[in-house]
Order: sequence, then structure tokens, then C-alpha cells
Amino acid sequence: MGILERASDCSTIKVRLEDDICFIQIDRPEANNTINDQLVDEMNDILDLCEDAVNVVVLEGLPEVFCFGADFKGIQQGLVAGNHQEQDPEPLYDLWLKLSTGPYVTVAHVRGKANAGGIGFVAACDVVLCEEKAVFSLSELLFGLMPACVLPFLNRRMGFAKANYMTLMTQPISARQALEWGLVDACEENSNGLLRRHLLRLRRLNKEGVARYKTYMNKLDDDLITAKQKALDGNREVFSNPDNLRLIARYVETGKFPWDPD
Repeated sequence: MGILERASDCSTIKVRLEDDICFIQIDRPEANNTINDQLVDEMNDILDLCEDAVNVVVLEGLPEVFCFGADFKGIQQGLVAGNHQEQDPEPLYDLWLKLSTGPYVTVAHVRGKANAGGIGFVAACDVVLCEEKAVFSLSELLFGLMPACVLPFLNRRMGFAKANYMTLMTQPISARQALEWGLVDACEENSNGLLRRHLLRLRRLNKEGVARYKTYMNKLDDDLITAKQKALDGNREVFSNPDNLRLIARYVETGKFPWDPD
């Protein structure tokens, strides 16, 4: 099955090809571009098909929100209906591994808000470009959670100290701050023009050379592989905690944060 043929069955992402560049847009406007199992499955399938046919993968979101992390509303609806199932974090971690290690250059093009798991998508990519209005945040600790699966990728990109600070403070940082800290590689008011200029250069790279280079780089630094089990265990611990799930459901229903009285 070809990329576009598979993409025609997708409902959470939009995919287009420009020669050897594949554009994947997260497209869940009704859910604030949050992550659910279907999104992870569809994107994993597309990336698998990109391995042989594509030199560059560009990951985008919507103009106002790149990706806002876990689908709290979906979690709340499952709890109310009595059919909530604990999500397996491994497919999402493996998706980020594909972005980091796959035989293509991955580019995150960020507009609007990137939060929580959205930062995982950003940190997993080889190149990160954004508009000046973009903001980046890790909100997990506000709900008793932690960015367990995000942190191996974020530590690798911007260092332990800054990743730790973002996690503890939970507040958004600006595009300029993200650029200074190494989360972002380049930032301009017109990020579409910035992306075009990068793609003009990246599309010249030899696919075999890129694949060989990324394999070598991941042998030099294999932290993403060695950290995987710890990350999955940490994620399962916080997302299986009944108190955390109750506070998530209350937030969706009432807008009250965990520290607000009932």
C-alpha cells in the first residue's frame, strides 16, 4: 500500500507528498489536536511507509495548536461510561523513536501551542522550526502526572537542567526562549518561509547518507533505547492512579484545577 492510499483511510492526520517530502499534519480540531490511540496508529503506519519512499518528513499541526498532549476529554468520557482502559504508552514512544531514528530527516514545524505530549513530537524531530507566536509547555505536574515518555527525548535535545525546569514550572515558554534553550533550531515570524528555505537544502541530501548518518548518531547516543522501559513504567504509574484520573475528569467537566476546592 502506498502512502497516499493509506492516508486516504486516516481521520486524525492529513498527509500530502511533494516529490520525496512527506507532510504529516495532526488534524483533530474538535479535540484541540490532542493525542489518542488512533492518531498514534495512523502516524506509525505512515512513517513505516516513508522508510523507503521519503527523504524528509515534515510534522505540522493546526495554525493555533501544534499538539496539546493527551486527550483528557477522551479519558473523562471513558471514565463516565465505565469503559476506561489504561492506554499503552509504548506505541507513542515507538512513534517518537521512529521520528528520531528513521531513515529520513524529520522536521517539526510548530505554530501555536505545543504542550505535554506535543513536546514529545517536537523533541523527537531532527530539526525544529517555529513561528514567533509559538509557545511550549509541560503541564503534567499540575495534574499529578509527569512527562515520563517525553523526558528522554527532551533531555537529549535541550539538556537535563532545562527539561527539569520546564517540567517543574509547568508554565509556557516563548519561541525565543525555546530557541535559546535549544528546543527550537530556528524561529521567524513567517515560519512557512523558514520551512521552505530549510526544505530547499534538506531535499538535496542523499537518502542512503541520511540513513547511515542517523544510524551512526544513535549508536553514539543510545539513551532513547536504554530509557524506554523506565519511561513506559513511569507513564503507566501516573496514568493508572485513580486520584489522577479523577482530577482529570473533574477538570474536563468543570474546568477546575486539582488545587481548586470542589
